[in-house]
Amino acid sequence: MNGIFLIDGGLDFVIILAIILFATKLIGLLFRKIGLPQVLGYIIAGIIIGPAIFGELCGFSLIGIDKGGDAPTYTALFLLNGTKADGAPFAAGTDGLAIFSKIGVLLLMFSTGLGTNLKELKKTGLAAILVACAGVLVPLALGTLISLPFGDIGLGTENIYNSIFIGMILTATSVAITVSVLKELGKINTKLGTTIVSAAIIDDVIGIVLLSVVTGIAKAGATEYETGTFQWFKAQWWGTLIMIVAFFVVAIALGFGVSYLFKWLDKKWPVTHRIPVFSLVVCFFYSWVAEEIFGVADITGAFLAGVVLSTVHRASAYTDKKIEVNTYTMFAPVFFANIGISNISFSGMSGMIVLLAFLAVLMGLIGKIIGCGAAAKGFKYSWRESAIAGVGMMARGEVALIVTETAVNAGLPQDFMIMTVLLILFSSILTPILLKVLYREKKSDGDGGSDGNGSEHVEAPEHPVAHVAAEELGYAEPTTPAPNTTENK
Repeated sequence: MNGIFLIDGGLDFVIILAIILFATKLIGLLFRKIGLPQVLGYIIAGIIIGPAIFGELCGFSLIGIDKGGDAPTYTALFLLNGTKADGAPFAAGTDGLAIFSKIGVLLLMFSTGLGTNLKELKKTGLAAILVACAGVLVPLALGTLISLPFGDIGLGTENIYNSIFIGMILTATSVAITVSVLKELGKINTKLGTTIVSAAIIDDVIGIVLLSVVTGIAKAGATEYETGTFQWFKAQWWGTLIMIVAFFVVAIALGFGVSYLFKWLDKKWPVTHRIPVFSLVVCFFYSWVAEEIFGVADITGAFLAGVVLSTVHRASAYTDKKIEVNTYTMFAPVFFANIGISNISFSGMSGMIVLLAFLAVLMGLIGKIIGCGAAAKGFKYSWRESAIAGVGMMARGEVALIVTETAVNAGLPQDFMIMTVLLILFSSILTPILLKVLYREKKSDGDGGSDGNGSEHVEAPEHPVAHVAAEELGYAEPTTPAPNTTENK
């Protein structure tokens, strides 16, 4: 592995950031112009500037990763994980790209938690909950089942956790595309529209909790520890389950104190910078405690921290606006680009992986339509409205990527990252097309816009995340709040 410039210091790393930010924004805007999520453009940008195409296939890459071992040999203009000044290799995961990516994924999940309004979710009722549950269980089962015959590529019954991870990836839902289409059609405030938006959020909550359980058990059984030690206790499947339950109990109990603290801060010093700063402290603390102490995925800690702070509505909204600037300006583009740079490789990809990827994409799309549609039908929605509910839950985005990244860190071969990229691509294209077709047919059939249960145009309050969901995947420019001249530093 050769590099013209070795990235071995902070100043060297800024050129990597410059290249990533320029490429992600340029290609992200291009994808937005053609109606696809910017995050998909960010990943493609990482593939282009990384070694996946030009390095492994053409012999020269703009940014290279020295992974050692049997990795393909190429020359990179800027080589990451090269050698330090003293000749020692970088430790895996300690380079700046990995650190920025980790911060990015935590901030993304924290922002998702901040946008969760527990009171509004309660109002959506049992329909949204059951639609979400079906949207998790059906794709999870289908993804796991189709993975069982692929034992030769690291799945199957001998690697059952990897097969479950494939199913877990298919459970994620992104509501941003659906929100943008529903807004365009004027259906975002209807009962069906509100149910879809709320179900998508509940879907991700359930998926993240299940991911924590699976990753905790998978990691626990991977290493042998001395009998009787705390690490040994966490390595037992029953110990893992106890620690996961304990984490949620401790985190929620601590969350009451955190919530009261932030209500006091918000009352005494409203809309000041100290609130977002202290919010980040809570986010990173929850993330570290979740992973290092309780063995729960760090993204679960970040998400739960956001949910805790979401109970302080004004402070959480202010915090989200401030954090969103840093997240989507710097850390999120680096995270998504790093997927293309570090985790996608075409040189060693077998036909079996490609076959599984397409089967998984198909099951991921069908699973949402069947599962969510059937649940909606159970609540007396019409067949067409049930189909709309299923298609509305079909889109995938940043949460699917985060789940995949977590699964890869827990042992899933990184070659399967291409499956998630294809899932996002196909769902992003098909969701708006099918939604518009279904609503057009509904109008032409003279249904009058009913939303089930025989009611017409049942209005519901706009979901608290509906106005920002499209921004998060690049379907609208983030709105910039007016300058606050009284804001304290």
